[in-house]
Amino acid sequence: MRLSVADLWSNRSLAQLWGRDFLHHNGRCQQQPGRAFFCFYIMWFWGFQSRYTMYFRLCSVCFLLFLHMGHGFSDDDHEMEEFLKREFSLSKPYQGVGSLGSSHWELMGDAMVTTEQVRLTPDMQSRQGAVWSRVPCHLKDWEMQVHFKIHGQGKKNLNGDGLAVWYTKERMQKGPVFGNMDNFTGLGVFVDTYPNEEKHLEAQKKRYTPRTERIFPLVLAMVGNGTISYDHERDGRPTELGACNAMVRNLKHDTFLFIRYVSRRLTVMIDIDGQHEWRDCLDLPGVRLPRGFYFGASALTGDLTDNHDIISMKLYQITVLSRKNQDEDEEEITVPSVDNIELLRLKDKEEGWSSVAIFFTVLFSMVGCVFLIVMGLVLYGHWNETRRKRFY
Repeated sequence: MRLSVADLWSNRSLAQLWGRDFLHHNGRCQQQPGRAFFCFYIMWFWGFQSRYTMYFRLCSVCFLLFLHMGHGFSDDDHEMEEFLKREFSLSKPYQGVGSLGSSHWELMGDAMVTTEQVRLTPDMQSRQGAVWSRVPCHLKDWEMQVHFKIHGQGKKNLNGDGLAVWYTKERMQKGPVFGNMDNFTGLGVFVDTYPNEEKHLEAQKKRYTPRTERIFPLVLAMVGNGTISYDHERDGRPTELGACNAMVRNLKHDTFLFIRYVSRRLTVMIDIDGQHEWRDCLDLPGVRLPRGFYFGASALTGDLTDNHDIISMKLYQITVLSRKNQDEDEEEITVPSVDNIELLRLKDKEEGWSSVAIFFTVLFSMVGCVFLIVMGLVLYGHWNETRRKRFY
């Protein structure tokens, strides 16, 4: 039944019933504050014996309807549902993890299961370990929440090396990239705890510029297509898609990593402050990841050490409600890639040179100002001298 504003105005009880019905049947009212506010306002507005004039009330209703429509259009594209997928999730009590055929997860290297965590590496030198899903993931949109812990006896910058969360074509392959193979195919999100590049620059008696300095521990992401190598000496700087600092070592509270891939958009967030609030790390559109890859986590120690623990990895299937009918039109992705990656790299290079560019811009601006002032004084003196000659 369609109701106009005039109908609602002429019958306040009808408006109240309509508001209640709208609130009851429109589940989005409960999920979206803007819609809920609108629903409750409709019921309250006509039930309250207001002393305002009819004109003001009608204008108020029209304004609210406008806001409601705008809110609906802006939120519909982002309206999502999520469902926990237990076959791709790892959590306590880790029943059967590591045993043949009795679990969806498999251990590799020095990884071991305890009652409290899956320890990828102990706080010992030259160890590497991993845990990998046995089942390939064919979900189009997903969200991974990782509960992890990094702790050890080493002091600041005397610990290493970090852990990684993977969504890759390959699995169970040892290597130098946080315990996984180099030239991988897929997505890697790294929690890097040791600044290799900084130590390398110190050995060459060089320093970071203010714009290129990075604070460790660091969370960064990389997409590989099987031919791109991770630059260990530079902590993955040439291939990073984005990064943020994350002080995650030796904390008494829980630490979490959030990875979402929806509509070819990669979002990484962290919760490391004990406030149960996600903090943005990177958000990048145009990321293309194929289906059928494997989830995993790995860690590596060298001369410096740490305990790298995974408490849980929970995968959620994401359903974008407003896009259900558009899935058939999208082409299948076969090779991982990032749109406009060259422009992203160029932007990083431009930012690296920006301090030099600013210096020369300021320098030439000052020289130009001095030149204009001198020319102005010369022209003024010439004009003043010419003026005096006219009186003789």
